Amino acid sequence: MGFWEKSLRIFKCLCENATQSVRQLAQQTGLSKSSVHRLQQAMERRNSQPESWIWETAEGRQWLRRLVVATLYIFGLKRGVGMETMSEFFAHLHLEAQAGCSPSALRSVMQALEAAILETAEVWEKDGRTGDEVREIIGAVDETFLERMLLVCMDLKTGYLLLEEAAADRTSTTWKGLVDARLKALGAGIRYLVSDRAKALIQLAEQGFECLSMPDFFHVLHDLAKGYALAIGQRLQQAHKQLEAAEHALARHREHTMVTPASLQAQAAVEARRTAVRHWEEVRSTYRSHLDTLSLSLHPFTLRNSTPQTSEQVYTRLQAIIDAMDRLAQEQQLPARHDTLKKVRNQLPALAALVDFWWAGVEQDLEQAACSPPWRAWAKECLLPAVYWEHRVAHTRCARRKATMRQACEAVQAALHTHALTLRLPAQALEAWHTWATQQVQAFQRASSAVEGRNGALAQLHRNQRGLPKRRYKVWTIMHNFDCRAADGTTPASRFFRRAFPDLFDTVFSRIEVLPRARQRKTEIALCH
Repeated sequence: MGFWEKSLRIFKCLCENATQSVRQLAQQTGLSKSSVHRLQQAMERRNSQPESWIWETAEGRQWLRRLVVATLYIFGLKRGVGMETMSEFFAHLHLEAQAGCSPSALRSVMQALEAAILETAEVWEKDGRTGDEVREIIGAVDETFLERMLLVCMDLKTGYLLLEEAAADRTSTTWKGLVDARLKALGAGIRYLVSDRAKALIQLAEQGFECLSMPDFFHVLHDLAKGYALAIGQRLQQAHKQLEAAEHALARHREHTMVTPASLQAQAAVEARRTAVRHWEEVRSTYRSHLDTLSLSLHPFTLRNSTPQTSEQVYTRLQAIIDAMDRLAQEQQLPARHDTLKKVRNQLPALAALVDFWWAGVEQDLEQAACSPPWRAWAKECLLPAVYWEHRVAHTRCARRKATMRQACEAVQAALHTHALTLRLPAQALEAWHTWATQQVQAFQRASSAVEGRNGALAQLHRNQRGLPKRRYKVWTIMHNFDCRAADGTTPASRFFRRAFPDLFDTVFSRIEVLPRARQRKTEIALCH
C-alpha cells in the first residue's frame, strides 16, 4: 500500500469522526500507530490553504495528477515552457505542499512521460502494421538545422512523419539507410519523392528507390516571388511616396487664391505621379496574375472545362507563363534574374512529368478493375475532376485561386450529379467510387510545403527549449503523428494506418500512477519539532 492510499484511509476515517485518537485510527485503518502519527502530521502540513482538503480526497488527488501531467504535456512538451516557469505556476496555485513541484521533481515526471510516449508509439506502430499490406508513400524529404542536423521525411498524403533523425551528413547513402529502415518497420514503399532538387535527394529517388523525383512546386513559386515581387513592391512604394510629396506641394500652392505657373506645374506633377502609381499597381496585378496562372496550370485537369491534360500540354503552359514573366520584367526594366529563370525553366519538364505519372496510376487502377469504356470515361471526365477540385478548394488559402477553383468545381459537380451513369449507381457503389477517387486525388502531390511548415515548428520548439535531450526529438515526432488532429478529428497516424488509435494523452496519463511527494524543507522540520 502506497503513501497516498494510507493517507486516504486516514482522511476517510477523520471525515466520519474528526476527534479520533491515533490508537483508534490505527485500529480502523489497520496501520501502525507510528505510521498513522506520521501521516497525520503530513496531512496537517498539507492543510495550509482553505481548499487543501480537496486534494485529500480520491477525486481531488486524481484531478491533481491530471492537472500536473496535462501541464507538462501541453506546456512543457508542446510549447516549450521551462520547468522553472511551470514550478512557479504550480506554486501560485498553492500546490507546492500537495505534490513535488520543484523543477527537479517536475523533470522526473517529464522523463517518465517521455518514456511512456516512446513505448506507446512503438506498440501502436506494430499494431498498425497488419498483414502483408504495402502502403505507397509519397515522400517529401528535406533537412533542417537545429542543435544537430535533422533529416525529415514525411508522407504527403497523410502527413505522417516517417523520419526525424539526427545525422552527421546528408548524403544519399545516409538518407537511403535511414529511410529504408523506417519503410521496413512500417511495411511501406515509395511511389515518388518531392524535394528541393538537392543532388543527394535526386539521387536518392532515381537511384536509391528508382522512382520519380518531383521538384517542389512550392520552391519554384517562392523563387519567382522572391525574384521580382520585392523590386515591383519597391517601385510601387516609391511611386506612392512621390505622389504624396507632390500632393503636399500642390496643397501649399492652393493656399494662395491666384493661379500661378508654379501651381499649374504642381498640378501636372500630381497627375503624373498618379499615373505612375496606377502603372505600377497594374504591373503588380499582372505579375500576381502570372503567378496565379502558373499555380493553376500544374493540375491533371484544365481549369477552363476540367478536361484531362497531358504533361506536354502542362509544360507548354508553364513555359508560356515563364516567358510572359520574363517579358514583363524586361519591359519594366526590373533587375535581371537570369539565374532564377534558368533554374525554374530547368525544373519545368520534371514538374510537368507528374501529370502523366499520375494518369498512369489512374489507368492502371481502372484496368485492374476491368471497367468498360463508358465507365472509364465517366471516372476520368466527371468523377475525378469533381473530387479533385473539391479537394483543392478545401486546401487552398489564396482567395483568388480558391474562387477560380470553386467555379470549376461547381461546374463539374453539376455535370457529375446529372450524368446518366451517376444516376444509375446505388448510394453504396457511388460512395465506393468516391473513396477510390479521393485516394487517387491525394496521390497528386506537387509541393512539400507541409515539411517546410514542420521545419518551422521544430525551429520554434528548439528555440524555446535549449539543451534538449536526444529523445525529445523523437517525442515531438510521435506527438505530431498521434496527437496532431485535423478539422475532422483524424491524426496523421490514423490516416496512415487507416485505423483509429486511443487518445495519446489519456494513454500516457494512465502510465503516470503517482506524483512526486512534496519536499519537506529543513526549516519546516525544525518548526515541527
